[in-house]
Amino acid sequence: MNNTILKKLLNEYEQNRLQNIKDLDLRKKEIYSKKPRLEEIEKEINLISFSIAKSALLKNNIDIRNLQNQIAKLKSEQNELLKELGFDLSYLSLHYNCNNCKDTGYVIHNSQTTMCNCLKQKIFDIEYNKANIGNLSRDTFENFNINLFSNEINKDKYLSNISPRENITDIKTHCLKFIDNFDNPEEKNLLFSGGTGLGKTYLSNAIVSKLIKKGYTVLYQTAPVMLDTLISNMFKNDSTFSENLLTVNLLVIDDLGTETMNSMKFTELYKIINSRLLNQNGHITKTIISTNLDLQGLYNTYDERLVSRFIGHYNIFRFFGDDIRFKI
Repeated sequence: MNNTILKKLLNEYEQNRLQNIKDLDLRKKEIYSKKPRLEEIEKEINLISFSIAKSALLKNNIDIRNLQNQIAKLKSEQNELLKELGFDLSYLSLHYNCNNCKDTGYVIHNSQTTMCNCLKQKIFDIEYNKANIGNLSRDTFENFNINLFSNEINKDKYLSNISPRENITDIKTHCLKFIDNFDNPEEKNLLFSGGTGLGKTYLSNAIVSKLIKKGYTVLYQTAPVMLDTLISNMFKNDSTFSENLLTVNLLVIDDLGTETMNSMKFTELYKIINSRLLNQNGHITKTIISTNLDLQGLYNTYDERLVSRFIGHYNIFRFFGDDIRFKI
């Protein structure tokens, strides 16, 4: 990881925290001018809280339960006054971009400090995803227009008994299920197969967008770049990229089958696919693979060990229809 990038991001986190504090001060000034009693309540709560903390430190014998009841009554009054103004208690609370780390970039669990997923994702986006990932604000399930897909059933043309629209609707449903059940070890990975312009990349981006908002980490790589980078880093004795590929919550491998394959690359590809299936130490790792190859093409390109992993551990969806890029 580039330390310059990390320092820059942590500085951004600090600036965000300072801005959020300023925003809270402005909200308080606004609300206190309308209801001065709210400022009095805050001061009373702070004084009582200080008394409780001081008592715990000095081990004084005071009635802590009575003080806690006083705070509860004050907060109830505070809540009622805010409701009269059309607000709730959160209006007088500090707002965070990430509630998990409180905009510090790090979380403490069992006395151990680890990097928060929000900071990991920012680093991944800068170092790996920027050149590969699409427009996540545009490519969403809400914007996905199934009417771009033909409603025609043409077995000779599409090699299917259902229309492209019915097919893509079914795939979209499974994508949403994949998101909802992401933490379930029984939920299979996804393999998207089909030609260009049929929605594979769009739906991958839509899934990525949802999962990032849920706090998961995502790495998005094209197969050629991913494997070339892996091999290059091996000769540099740099395992950071490899470790990230194995541990990131969701790995999206795009354009599988377009890489120039050799035995070393196959070994690394197999290790990535197989290791991510093991869910080591209870850490859920899921993968989405997108390829222009059909199942027979996968067999012709890779050996049975790898394809058997796809068949056994992936829900395989065939995208078909007409290129929707010409309809947008």
